[in-house]
Amino acid sequence: MADGENHSGLDEPVRELDADSLLLIVVGAHLQAEAADRPLGYRLRAQIVRWLDEHLESEPLAPMVCTDLWYLNAPELMARPTISIGRPGLNAASAYFAGRLPTAFVIDETLQVQLDLEFVNLQACVWGVDHQGTASAVDVFAERYLEPFLRSAHGLGAQAT
Repeated sequence: MADGENHSGLDEPVRELDADSLLLIVVGAHLQAEAADRPLGYRLRAQIVRWLDEHLESEPLAPMVCTDLWYLNAPELMARPTISIGRPGLNAASAYFAGRLPTAFVIDETLQVQLDLEFVNLQACVWGVDHQGTASAVDVFAERYLEPFLRSAHGLGAQAT
């Protein structure tokens, strides 16, 4: 390859990230979380991108999947709208949120969705006791809470029009 060629295989250059423009989807850095929860994070990210494309014309928050290590060690990231995916034993961000966020939806011994139902605090913790439970929790969050969460994150008010 000639000097200066893009070796990443991507056509677009990576733009500089501004923490103030991010909506974070946090997964654990644990190998099990990387294998099981990161794909769920990307699936949720795709749903968010579709919603943004349908509802916002300019300056939407950029959804980004990152690990709990980055998130918990960067106060500027912890101040951003956040959806943490994965059980507290595999995701330190979920462990952090588990005792701080109210439970919005629970199926005993299966899954939990924790968030502020008034959507003032824009942090959510979505997890199950195993991979299937976590996948189901992500589905519940997406179906019941994602739209008001995104509306609030973009200053549109939690109620759909």
